Amino acid sequence: MPTDRNLTRRRFLGISAAAAGLGLLPLAGPARAEAGLVEWQGIALGANASIRIHHHDIAVAEQALRLVLQDMRRLESVLSLYRPDSALSLLNRQGSLVAPAPELVDLLQASRQYAALTDGAFDPTIQPLWALYSRHFAQPQAAQGGPPATDIAAALQAVGLDHLLVSRDRIAFRRPGMAISLNGIAQGYVTDRVVKQLHRHGIAHTLVDMGESRALGHHPDGRPWRAMIADPLEPGRDELIVPLADAALATSGGYGFRFDAAGRFHHIFNPQSGYSPQRYRSVSVVMPTAMAADALSTAFTLMAPEAIGGVLRRQGAGRAHLITAEGQTVTIST
Repeated sequence: MPTDRNLTRRRFLGISAAAAGLGLLPLAGPARAEAGLVEWQGIALGANASIRIHHHDIAVAEQALRLVLQDMRRLESVLSLYRPDSALSLLNRQGSLVAPAPELVDLLQASRQYAALTDGAFDPTIQPLWALYSRHFAQPQAAQGGPPATDIAAALQAVGLDHLLVSRDRIAFRRPGMAISLNGIAQGYVTDRVVKQLHRHGIAHTLVDMGESRALGHHPDGRPWRAMIADPLEPGRDELIVPLADAALATSGGYGFRFDAAGRFHHIFNPQSGYSPQRYRSVSVVMPTAMAADALSTAFTLMAPEAIGGVLRRQGAGRAHLITAEGQTVTIST
């Protein structure tokens, strides 16, 4: 089970609203309201999170925010890998769940779709690899070359969506030692739910960041919201400003958490080899939904640019901004 040190997410994404003086505030729990803006910041699913709502009626915005936060707390009890009492943690301990929460079933079914779309690059069953590397590097004088190949091969026996039974009635692991992490898709899923709920309450201008960012409509001044993608190894160099209007952005990379000082082993794993990819410093994906951006940014860290382009063409939407291991920036779009 990940500890508090794993609250550091893989994201390296700065939300920019400098033109309106709406830079990020220090992390805080309660909502703050001023000049037609209601803002909340806190932690959601192990990631720094923020919601900015623009509305002429502050009371309406505050009520919408209260209902959204109530739903977020409920989803934490289902999807969080960091809460020992969550439905996901219970599944990982027991190996099965009867009458699972519909959101958990929805996410696992969506995971199968993204696994098929990316030829298996996206796979939430890689948690046994995380556990193996965590145990290995927690040892005093741990070998910096990582766990023995035999241990990696053994962990891979418990990896694979083919070994997972999912239905509305029951979720079950078909092999011993299996476990699931939804960290590559759950933040996007929750972000999309928040945006939909706010929209149902008549909110037309908002920026939601649950580790992934999604903009509803434009900024109130008429321009798109803006997100900044920076090189995680060279902040300030060739920063890319990405406009967001009714779109989402997610960024993945191995810099967010590293098991070793050299960064050869980090929190993203290839479900085929059991090793961490080194092809890119970061991968940022813009898609219509945060869940798609979240899942694809994770999967694309394992894929060649040609394969990424193929996925985007099949999706018929989106673009990817890649920062290669050498520091070059490559943009791929449909």
